Amino acid sequence: MSVSDRIIKTEYSEVMQKSFIDYAMSVIIARALPDVRDGLKPVQRRTLYDMYELGIRYDRPYRKSARIVGDTMGKYHPHGDSSIYEALVVMAQDFKKGLPLIDGHGNFGNIEGDGAAAMRYTEARLEQITQEAFLSDLDKDVVDFIPNFDETEKEPSVLPVKIPNLLVNGSEGIAVGMATSTPPHNLAEVIDATKAYMLDENITTGELMRYIKGPDFPTGGIVINEDELSEIYETGSGKIKIRGKVEIEKAKGGKTNLVITEIPYTMIGANIGKFLMDVAALAETKKTQDIVDITNQSSKEGIRIVIELRKDADVENFKNMLYKKTRLEDTFGVNMLAIVDGRPETMGLKQIIKESVKFQYEVTTRKYTNLLAKELERKEIQEGLIKACNVIDLIIEILRGSKDRAMAKACLIEGKIDGIKFKSKESKIMAAQLMFTEKQANAILDMRLYKLIGLEIEALINEHEDTMANIYRYEDILARRDSMAQVIINELDEIKERYKRKRRTQITTEREAVYVEKKVEEMDIVFLMDRFGYAKTIDTAAYERNKEAADAENRYAFVCKNTGKVCLFTNTGQLHTVKMMDLPLGKFRDKGVPIDNVSNYDSSKENIVFAASQSDLNLYRVIFATRQAMLKVVDGGEFDVAKRTVAATKLQDGDEVINVVTYREQRNIVLQSKEGYFLRFALEEIPEKKKGAIGVRGMKLGVKDSVEAVYYTQNAVEQTIEYGGKILELNKLKLGKRDSKGVKVRV
Repeated sequence: MSVSDRIIKTEYSEVMQKSFIDYAMSVIIARALPDVRDGLKPVQRRTLYDMYELGIRYDRPYRKSARIVGDTMGKYHPHGDSSIYEALVVMAQDFKKGLPLIDGHGNFGNIEGDGAAAMRYTEARLEQITQEAFLSDLDKDVVDFIPNFDETEKEPSVLPVKIPNLLVNGSEGIAVGMATSTPPHNLAEVIDATKAYMLDENITTGELMRYIKGPDFPTGGIVINEDELSEIYETGSGKIKIRGKVEIEKAKGGKTNLVITEIPYTMIGANIGKFLMDVAALAETKKTQDIVDITNQSSKEGIRIVIELRKDADVENFKNMLYKKTRLEDTFGVNMLAIVDGRPETMGLKQIIKESVKFQYEVTTRKYTNLLAKELERKEIQEGLIKACNVIDLIIEILRGSKDRAMAKACLIEGKIDGIKFKSKESKIMAAQLMFTEKQANAILDMRLYKLIGLEIEALINEHEDTMANIYRYEDILARRDSMAQVIINELDEIKERYKRKRRTQITTEREAVYVEKKVEEMDIVFLMDRFGYAKTIDTAAYERNKEAADAENRYAFVCKNTGKVCLFTNTGQLHTVKMMDLPLGKFRDKGVPIDNVSNYDSSKENIVFAASQSDLNLYRVIFATRQAMLKVVDGGEFDVAKRTVAATKLQDGDEVINVVTYREQRNIVLQSKEGYFLRFALEEIPEKKKGAIGVRGMKLGVKDSVEAVYYTQNAVEQTIEYGGKILELNKLKLGKRDSKGVKVRV
């Protein structure tokens, strides 16, 4: 067969579509989303099963995490070791999981965002509840086992978890085109709700919420939108508003300390550091002057962030400011998405419990079917041994008279007496009537002589009675749904009693935090920005004292209100606004801050052409001139915008803004082209346009020519420039018309 015969021609888009769908489904089903039955993602399930297989139980010594990760990766999870170790770490962190599944030994990270130590240093073993409620029945054929990735091992398709783990521990994961975000809940409440559903399958979500009050985050906090929870639990999606817990303590000198003892679940990790920075920024930007000091006194005992306030601080208003301006109040997006029957599905509270209970019935049915089969087999053997003990003399005679095991076995099962020597005819007749089963015959032949002791026979009879009681019980459980339900409920009660704990998250309905921002006293200040783009503000007195130096050293220097804005026009036609309150008010020799840091302006992509205060622009019109000689006048009020960045003008392809000024006492405009043409004409010829317009052509340019400079003149005011080494008087240039070529100035 030639190479061309083996080439399969197909539509490229079809191949891409199929490949993407296959990849997406792989991520959704086999990596990112949990199964509703056990609430675990594949990597979590495989890690726990591998620890179970390695015998790393709760009552045995810890083993190196690297051993667990390596074994899991080699046997069951053919992906990066970091993803396996990360899953192991998260299952051991009590500040992320409502019910930790792994007992970690060593540095497993902390709530402030410090990561766990390398896997070669840490150790782990299963938690007791994991072994008892997640893995205990794996030996009873309660779940299906499937081949691993290379078909050399078997792994469970799902763990026989006895609780609705998806609700207890929650889950977070990002797949392709979808994501799951299920909050953790209180174990005791979830078990109570599960029992309530089992007793009444028509129970409503609202009735279930009498047991499950709401999420129970391991970090505590306060859920403040209790009135919205019913809709969230009905639909499986929504937003939970959660606040940190704040306490007020009296400090020395009449000061007040605001102490944060619990944080929102979303603040775990690096967001605690960001919160501290945000609080510090409130003081630096003069949003508040109530903060004296802030310290993070958190430890293993818990969160403790202390904000020391001034004596006369309005504590309640300051607390509300923290809720408004920082992540002390945050939103947890709920999307209870999980795999149901091999497909991703968003479920409400009742459906999750329903699927969990359905799974419990399936597991319990398989468990007791398996136990019943074993008890029936035990019953058969026990009855055979009891029967054999009643005719033990005959059996001994058969064994002594047989030539081999097969002959004796044939006699016990089928009554074949050929070739066997008996002591009497009665024995021969009785032997011919024996009808043991094959299992009973094997048990008799394997029986040891000490079993003939009276106490052993009595123990065998008692054991048979226990077996019959078990058979009756198992048959009753399998035959009657009420009996099976009671078994499941008893197991749930036992788990609840052993592992329950108090709720940590408070559920309330509170009004939105109202923060009254203190009014800033309006005053004049001076905006300064040097040629390097560093900006600051100083008071007018400091400017007057240093006016000459300030004007010489800075590209822009003008008076504006401290409550106003600065407008920055760039060569790309953009307008960036900066609140004066965002700029530091300092001394004349302070460096200031890069204007990039307080605005959307990007010095690597654009240049500032003009800067002015918002209040000035409102009083005047603004003249625009571009490289391609497009001109227009715009009412300055159009640039009084709320957005930080808007388009100040529309540009043609390849064009850029080269000049922007406010229209004050100017009478004429002079355009200078790259090839030495000058055109002077009256400003009245430039029409007023909207900021979204391109404008009109001001000068006819040659093919390769462009506007190089723009000047403005006033009547009876002499204005000169240096051009080509000579002084050129702009007022003496011939007054032309807009859209003409102008005059060539020889140098």
